[in-house]
Amino acid sequence: MALQIILNILIAALWMFLWESYDFQSFFTGYLVGMALLFFLRRFVPDAYYLERVWKIITLILLFIKELVLSTWSVVKLAYKPKLKVEPGIFALPTDLKSNWEITLLANLISLTPGTLSVAVSDDYTTIYIHAMDMPDVEEEINDIKNTFERAIMEVTR
Repeated sequence: MALQIILNILIAALWMFLWESYDFQSFFTGYLVGMALLFFLRRFVPDAYYLERVWKIITLILLFIKELVLSTWSVVKLAYKPKLKVEPGIFALPTDLKSNWEITLLANLISLTPGTLSVAVSDDYTTIYIHAMDMPDVEEEINDIKNTFERAIMEVTR
């Protein structure tokens, strides 16, 4: 991915030199030309097309914002109920993520979402222990995290 970004910037700089116009508009036009060239020549470049990964990163950010809003709303609803009926608890989330960076990202996304907190990671890095403010069904909580955050992180990093 980094190689493709550098190639794209080099193509944009060459475009500016060829047109002898050293402004942002010329650079941006060259950058768009470079994106098109890299797209059409993507089978000769060693990694996947970098804009696909950029799109997946944007999707992960939007997913986090969506989950942040939904969980904030559910915590607010719980806080304003006259009778607080919650089932707090700690559960173990088995994870398929391999690298420390992926596990750290998942734990931080879980902790930044209101109502949940990453408590610990197992010594073999296969399980994250999570405290949830309200969890009527543990399996549903595990499946929700695996189908949202973990899947999106895998798409970004692999």
